[in-house]
Amino acid sequence: MIVRMGGGADVSALADLRDIGPDAIEAFAGWMADHAETHLPFVAEVDGYVVGCAWLLVAERVPGNGSLDRRYGDIQSVMVREAYRARGVGAALMAAILAEARTRGLVHVTVHSGRRAVDFYLRTGFSHHRQLLLWEPAVG
Repeated sequence: MIVRMGGGADVSALADLRDIGPDAIEAFAGWMADHAETHLPFVAEVDGYVVGCAWLLVAERVPGNGSLDRRYGDIQSVMVREAYRARGVGAALMAAILAEARTRGLVHVTVHSGRRAVDFYLRTGFSHHRQLLLWEPAVG
């Protein structure tokens, strides 16, 4: 397995993993190009076939606390093809993303997880945080 930063050549595979149909590939490619500085795709390949992906959003907080550089990361859209689950693909993707976060000097990395994946993220070094709060608009 190889884990690497994704790019334009991976648009079709990334779209497929996100259930983006052929009619929206061009728009998705444009979105990727427009967001190339802030949304970094990582892909896992087995024999040249993309079997998983994860995205690192890099964003900035307002300067303060003695620092002008307060960039942080958020992991998004982690997907591993069903046939390749429980084979270390997700862990390899997380290792690559967290290595990139260290290289970029990010102050922290968050992930918004579904219930089934919480244990996975805990195993890869994440922890529950008492100060993370969520607001969602009322429906209707």
